[in-house]
Amino acid sequence: MATKKNVKLSVGRGEKLPASKGAGLTEKGRKKYNRETGSNLKAPTKDSSNPRHKSFCARSSSWTGERGKAARKRWGCK
Repeated sequence: MATKKNVKLSVGRGEKLPASKGAGLTEKGRKKYNRETGSNLKAPTKDSSNPRHKSFCARSSSWTGERGKAARKRWGCK
């Protein structure tokens, strides 16, 4: 069984945003995560016709924490 790599991402190094500025990963953080894990994370989209947008908004509808609310706002979820 493959184990998940533990990628260290920091607000101070500009790899993720603090909740007060919208939370989530920056482009620099996504590139680092993708490079170290072989993933293909993409930037948030506010285009409501995009399937990724619909899926994220549905999946995150129960998020009540500060970072979750900020991420939903950044994606343009209602």
